[in-house]
Amino acid sequence: MRHIRLLLLSLLFISCYYQEEDATLYEVGDNFELCVDSLKLQSNEPLHNQPIDTLCEHLTVYYGNPLVVAETAIIPEDSVDSVWVKLARDQFTMGWAHQHDFTESVVPDDPISRFIHFFSVRHLGVFLVVFAVSLIVLFWQILGKRKLHVFFFRDILSPYPTYLLITLAASALLYAGIQHYVPETWVLYYYHPTLNPFGLPLILSLFLCSVWVLLVLTIATIDEVLKQLPVSEALLYLLSLLGCCILCYLLFTLAALSPGVSYILFALFVLVLLLRYFRNSRPRYLCGSCGKRLKELGKCPHCGAENK
Repeated sequence: MRHIRLLLLSLLFISCYYQEEDATLYEVGDNFELCVDSLKLQSNEPLHNQPIDTLCEHLTVYYGNPLVVAETAIIPEDSVDSVWVKLARDQFTMGWAHQHDFTESVVPDDPISRFIHFFSVRHLGVFLVVFAVSLIVLFWQILGKRKLHVFFFRDILSPYPTYLLITLAASALLYAGIQHYVPETWVLYYYHPTLNPFGLPLILSLFLCSVWVLLVLTIATIDEVLKQLPVSEALLYLLSLLGCCILCYLLFTLAALSPGVSYILFALFVLVLLLRYFRNSRPRYLCGSCGKRLKELGKCPHCGAENK
C-alpha cells in the first residue's frame, strides 16, 4: 500500500499543459497524420466563388502521410465550408482542403490522440474477441469441473479486483457522459490532450482522475493475483476479470444514454459488489503450515501445503 500511495502522489504532480477551453482546435504549425485512405488537396489557393472541381488542379495524399497546417483562409461565399486549410506533406507537396474534410481525415500527431482514435475505431472488435475467449475459458472450467479461481464466482481474498470493477464502471459513465452531453469538450481534449487532470473542465478532470486510479488498481490487482495464485491459474483468473471489465464497460456506456437509469444501475452495481466482497472476504480457516488466511480448505496458495 505504501508504494501505491507514493505512485498516486507522483501522478498528481504530472505537469502536462492543457490549453484554455476557448482555444481553437488547431493552429498553424500543428502536426497531423492522415488516417483515411486518401485526401484530395486543391493545388491553388481558394478564391471567392471559384468552382472547385472544374478550374483547379488537385493532388492526393495517402494514409499515414504526415501533414502540417501551413495556413488557413476564410471564404464566406463557400456554401460547403467557409474555412479552408492549407496542408503540407513536404516542401513540394502542399494543397488546400475544406476544414471539415481535414478534421475528418487526420489524427493529431500525439500519442494520446492516437490512442483515443485507435480506441474509438477498434475497441468494440477487440472487446468482443477478448470477451468470447473469457467465456470459452469459463465454460471449459465448468465442464472440466476444475476448481480454479474465477472473479465473482470463486474469488481471491483481495479487495483490488472489486475496486477495479467499480472504478471502471464510474469511468465508463463519465466517458459516455462526455461523449453524449458535452462532445465539444471531448473534441477539444482530443486536439489538445494531456495526462494532467487539473485545470480541465470538471467532468473531464474527474474522468482523467478515474483513469489514473484505474491504472494504479490494475497494477495492484495483477500483483495481488500473482502473489496468491500460481502463474497459470493467475492468468486464467485475470482473463475472467478482464471479461467482466469488458462487460461492465459496455453495460455502463450504454446505460449512460439514460442518466436516471445509469445512476440507479451504478448504485445497485456497487452495492452488490461490496456486499459480495465483504461476505466472502472473511476467511474461515488458517493454514496449518504457514498460518496464513484461507478462504477454503485445500492447497494453500501461499506455501502450497495441503489443508484438510
